[in-house]
Amino acid sequence: VDMKTNAPPGAGKEPPMRINPQLLEKIRESLSSVLPITAIVLLLSITAVPLTPGTLVLFLFGAVLLIVGLGVFTLGVDLSMTPMGSGIGVYMSRSRHMAVPLAAAFVLGVIITVAEPDLTVLAQQVEAIPSTVLILTVAAGVGAFLVIALMRVMLKIPLSRLLVGFYLVVFALALFAPRDFIPVSFDSGGVTTGPITVPFIMALGVGLASVRSDKNSTSDSFGLVALCSIGPILSVLILGICYSPDSAMYTPAALPDIATTRDAAAEFAAAMPHYAREVLVSMVPICAMFLLFQLMTRRFKRKQLLRIVSGLVYTYVGLVCFLTGVNVGFMSAGQLIGASIAQGERPFLLIPIGMLMGYFIVAAEPAVHVLIKQVEEVSMGSISQTSMRQALSIGVALSVGIAMLRVLTGISILWFLVPGYAVSLALTFFVPQLFTGVAFDSGGVASGPMTATFLLPFAMGACAEVPGSNLMTDAFGLVALVAMTPLVTIQLMGLAGRLRRKLATGALHAEMARVRDCVYYYDFEEGGV
Repeated sequence: VDMKTNAPPGAGKEPPMRINPQLLEKIRESLSSVLPITAIVLLLSITAVPLTPGTLVLFLFGAVLLIVGLGVFTLGVDLSMTPMGSGIGVYMSRSRHMAVPLAAAFVLGVIITVAEPDLTVLAQQVEAIPSTVLILTVAAGVGAFLVIALMRVMLKIPLSRLLVGFYLVVFALALFAPRDFIPVSFDSGGVTTGPITVPFIMALGVGLASVRSDKNSTSDSFGLVALCSIGPILSVLILGICYSPDSAMYTPAALPDIATTRDAAAEFAAAMPHYAREVLVSMVPICAMFLLFQLMTRRFKRKQLLRIVSGLVYTYVGLVCFLTGVNVGFMSAGQLIGASIAQGERPFLLIPIGMLMGYFIVAAEPAVHVLIKQVEEVSMGSISQTSMRQALSIGVALSVGIAMLRVLTGISILWFLVPGYAVSLALTFFVPQLFTGVAFDSGGVASGPMTATFLLPFAMGACAEVPGSNLMTDAFGLVALVAMTPLVTIQLMGLAGRLRRKLATGALHAEMARVRDCVYYYDFEEGGV
């Protein structure tokens, strides 16, 4: 106590401002995710691939926005999207009249897809088909398959049966589709599952399956994203067959001319309002549906609502920062790195460098953080975040390596997609159902904005410098490969776990049999052992 004023120490002083410890933890996690790919680009810029100062400054500014945005976004998803989706899923599973929830799911799927910014970019690339027609058709496909996914959970239909059936239809249609539209159609499956819709849809599946008490309820909580990714592929293939255009055109984005750091800051300042509007449009449908749901059911209490609202603010701010950073800062760097390596004396370096970047870049995908956390929680720790991250990284590294091989050689993407999906669908009959749902969801999650704005420009920049290559057939398809390879690697992880358990069980039974055969007993009549 102050002897002069009898006031406690520090009285009258402003308390120190404290940052949310959860936010600090999320930013530390995002730092560890973004730092490796940043270090790789910096190392390349001073060794094999010198970058212009303006491009490097844009990349570094973008990396800072990426770290902050990813941390804020993941905290916002934990506070808002996860409880919203889970609560709506629980209510739908308990509803006696399923027509209304399923109709609402169809409308939600359509609206979310129409509002997806990446779908607009895809529609502009396919100039032979009117953008409005393509967007509405793809949106209808997503809405229809979201309804199918929900019905599968409610009717307890094995996911593997639906996957095999629908992918057989997909590859049958691919035989009749124009050659230029095959890579774009498979890329569309990853484009429509954005960082906002994926956490909400995944939480919806968890809520739907949580009411059930059967042995497959845990595995059935996954698979919604997997089925929703099939709708866009079918839609674009059907449109390509119906319109039968001669080719699909693509015009690469112009690289900004940056002379000073002020010019770089001005680029981000000019782009941020655009992405702020895009994110707002993407979030409005989910928020509107949640508001309608709350008014009808009064499920969430006031404290929970305040938490969800604060989470939505975090989600919005984080995603605006993330998309601004990755689109302005990473796109030009990826394009220049790919072009520089392809122009050099050893263009084959595209394969190992691409694999190295693919291995680390998947950790910076926003929805990947949501997926691996949810998988660990739902599986009660049997599938750890570390093992999931490792399997995803290996899968994406393989896919980028294959994509660079296609850029250099022009091999058709079907030579990789057909056997890849054949192996992944065959594995569904040998691995636990949980791993099947997680693996096919991972395909849509891994092919997110980092892939579309860094790896795809990397492939397009390289393709533009390889003589005789075609952007539409050779560069496009990278997103499709990124969405395919985790299906194999994660299911192989599940198969390896099942084999280890069988070996451990066999060894335990053998040891028990040996101990049983070696048991001694005391014979009271004979007086000995």
